[in-house]
Amino acid sequence: MMRDRRARIVATVGPASAAPDMLRQLFQNGVDTFRLNFSHGEHETHAGVIAAIRALEADMGVPIGILQDLQGPKIRLGKLGGGPHMLERGQTVAFAPDESADAFPLPHPEIFAALQPGHRLFIDDGRVRLAARRVAPDRIEAEVLEGGKISDRKGVNLPDTVLDLPVLTEKDRRDLEFGLAHGVDWVALSFVQKASDLDEITRIIDGRAGLVAKIEKPSALEDIDAIVARSDAIMIARGDLGVEIPPEEVPARQKELIALCRRESRPVIVATQMLESMTASPAPTRAEASDVATAIYDGADAVMLSAESAAGAYPAEAVAVMERIIRSTEAHAYYARVITASREAAATPADAIADHGAMLASALGARAVVAYSRSGSTAARISARRPFLPLIVLTRDPHVGRRMALLWGAQALTEDSVNDYDSMVETALRESRPLLSASSGDSLVILSGVPFGQSGSTNNIRVATFA
Repeated sequence: MMRDRRARIVATVGPASAAPDMLRQLFQNGVDTFRLNFSHGEHETHAGVIAAIRALEADMGVPIGILQDLQGPKIRLGKLGGGPHMLERGQTVAFAPDESADAFPLPHPEIFAALQPGHRLFIDDGRVRLAARRVAPDRIEAEVLEGGKISDRKGVNLPDTVLDLPVLTEKDRRDLEFGLAHGVDWVALSFVQKASDLDEITRIIDGRAGLVAKIEKPSALEDIDAIVARSDAIMIARGDLGVEIPPEEVPARQKELIALCRRESRPVIVATQMLESMTASPAPTRAEASDVATAIYDGADAVMLSAESAAGAYPAEAVAVMERIIRSTEAHAYYARVITASREAAATPADAIADHGAMLASALGARAVVAYSRSGSTAARISARRPFLPLIVLTRDPHVGRRMALLWGAQALTEDSVNDYDSMVETALRESRPLLSASSGDSLVILSGVPFGQSGSTNNIRVATFA
């Protein structure tokens, strides 16, 4: 089974979509990778969802990806004395790390150590905005820039401040070990501020899953080249990012991040509020349809549904709508021109092999490009070139095959009978024939490595013909 589109769909599982029958419907409507949000739900519930997805995968005979999204540290106000408070513009208010009669509780000592006068504090997704005027180890005095109501446990964003805060909480570590033990394919890390934030989780994962860095902090944008280099994929988490940077900057940042990920052969997910109105409506707004299409024109590997599929009233319809938008966008003549024009020159020898393999396949009118890939890196390089031909990935590792469900245009075939170069070519012809409805005389362009079977050694392009 090959999707009739190249960009992928990630859908979040929640109360509206966790039942096996609904998971099946979401997959049939277009989901390639399911996201499990570990900010919510118990391990027992997530284990049931994972088992249901794996049963669906076995039944459909197609690799299905599972992305575990860790909660990360949450910065929140404490419990406010006297209930909710209304703040007025121009008012001066105080925050303290502990309970205080004349200050709002902000139980995060690391904020008091890092915040500087002039730094901003956003409360409740930026609805209330303040600027620090005086900062001491046990007290922050701030001026209200935009007023509104604040209440217990509301979230706090600090767009100007880099915090000395562990990216992995104790809850995250427990959740991560659970996810890896249950075979998740991707792990998404929240609150990434700099590349070194990825060090601990990389050691823990140790190759057992792909690492997705969520870009939602302005400081991450300042270290983005190193973050992309140390990640296996990137998620543009536009919700928090759009709170901490001006919303008018988000579209250009999205384009920059997608272009960078394509240069570095890293799959990139565009996330948050893509079809938000479909949490309560069976149809999207025209602006939302345009937003999804823009991500596709930008060259994103995947677009993601959050509340729409997790808790909305129309999860299956949201997936179907997203699938139709992708197909319609990719079928438009402008799409091919934009994607081709945004293709950059190969930066490394491995990129050049992938680039020339894709161009050769197109020039020959081949039915597909086939990559034999032990780690998935060859497939990622070819996918990043955005060839307008099917990309079939042969791999021995089912975990790698499932990760391909996040790559633009890729279709994985798990095959453990390949032992050498010749058997790889024979297997590629045999296994891809029914997928492509290939006829005698049709050709494939196959990329692999010599010596055969060594990860990262892709250096060979072969044209093979169907008998």
